[in-house]
Amino acid sequence: MAADVAYDGTQARSKLKVNSYDVVVLDRNLPGIHGDALCKMISGDDKQVMVLMLTGAESPGDRVFGLTIGADDYVTKPFHLPELVLRVRALAGRRSSARPPVIRLAGLELDTMCCSVRRNGRLLELSRKEFAVLEALMAAFPGYLSAEDLLDKVWDEKADPFTKTVTVTISRLRRKLGLPQVISTIPRVGYGIAGGRDASNLSRWHPAGTSRRSPLAIFHG
Repeated sequence: MAADVAYDGTQARSKLKVNSYDVVVLDRNLPGIHGDALCKMISGDDKQVMVLMLTGAESPGDRVFGLTIGADDYVTKPFHLPELVLRVRALAGRRSSARPPVIRLAGLELDTMCCSVRRNGRLLELSRKEFAVLEALMAAFPGYLSAEDLLDKVWDEKADPFTKTVTVTISRLRRKLGLPQVISTIPRVGYGIAGGRDASNLSRWHPAGTSRRSPLAIFHG
């Protein structure tokens, strides 16, 4: 998953104003703007963002307080990284409850929780980026995503907008998916799952929303 990182509350607040996130992993003891204050700001915004609070405080009262100010989950430090990843995925799934955990389309079966992909029943071995690109394209169906859209969704904010990374990843993904081709390209529009919207009606169509969206933000001091 792509992630943006901020090391203080002021920087985190600036990122939240510019970008849209599915999940925020928020260190309670952020310098600048305290994590508690930032959590309240996030919960008061119109954007629906899931917040996972990180803290060294272990008492039940601290957990209750974190949940009352808007946190959706609470993890004490030190934590086990695989558990944190699973909790982030679970929060992202709750936020995207309208999207089924298993997406079936064009002979593909993509399991967002197990991170597995099958085509016509055959299990495919995809890298994390290939999986994330395919997930983004299947979720956008019948729309198309430009290379810039995919950079925003799959890579982090430091990705070079002039890089050929998206093109190379799409090429590898097409080879692994096999024939007939599942991913189609519309010049000056982008990539989509074959059978999407008619290219004759498109100039550059992709799902609604103009702000940059990244799945994850990590704000820690």
